[in-house]
Amino acid sequence: MADKQLSLPAKLINGGIAGLIGVTCVFPIDLAKTRLQNQQNGQRMYTSMSDCLIKTIRSEGYFGMYRGAAVNLTLVTPEKAIKLAANDFFRHHLSKDGQKLTLLREMLAGCGAGTCQVIVTTPMEMLKIQLQDAGRIAAQKKILAAQAQLSTQGGTQPAVEAPAAPRPTATQLTRDLLQSRGIAGLYKGLGATLLRDVPFSIVYFPLSARPRVDGGRGRGAGSTHMDLRGPACTATGINVLFM
Repeated sequence: MADKQLSLPAKLINGGIAGLIGVTCVFPIDLAKTRLQNQQNGQRMYTSMSDCLIKTIRSEGYFGMYRGAAVNLTLVTPEKAIKLAANDFFRHHLSKDGQKLTLLREMLAGCGAGTCQVIVTTPMEMLKIQLQDAGRIAAQKKILAAQAQLSTQGGTQPAVEAPAAPRPTATQLTRDLLQSRGIAGLYKGLGATLLRDVPFSIVYFPLSARPRVDGGRGRGAGSTHMDLRGPACTATGINVLFM
């Protein structure tokens, strides 16, 4: 007997909880990736991911590894809500008299869901990256200021540590971008985000809609249930290629 389909509110709750857990677990790695990618060859501060995380903890404390996470934690649930609701909407309108969708139509529904998702994903990613990189920029300015002071004083006097500049918040960044560039400033990098999220949704949603025959192991012979491990691994692999 096939398992009952989850209602949209249940999908939203499950997606939101999964998103919150995912952000909490992988955010320090994402922060290290952002800082390693943004550092220039002439001003390299970090040699590896572990070196970046260790220096971040020493200079900013444990919660420095989660700088910018508030943006993701706030917007991850609306992001999942838009993606899941859009997929259900497109699947409903692409189906003919309640008949099962063809693979092509399922892929089209996933494409529509991924396209709608970037409404939230693009500004979320842009703000997150700027907040993540703020610690590296502040530390870099501190080092350059100390070097400039030593060269000015001829190295004969101890350098006086400059006061740390206040780090920007997500609200400040959003306000500055809206004032300087308007709404378009929040959607800088839209094309790259589409190239990442649309292929993910095209792969993930058709695969996740395919029930797997259990073969009688623990659920009764011939029973079917939804197994998302294969689709999740496949779609995640596609997602990593575009990150």
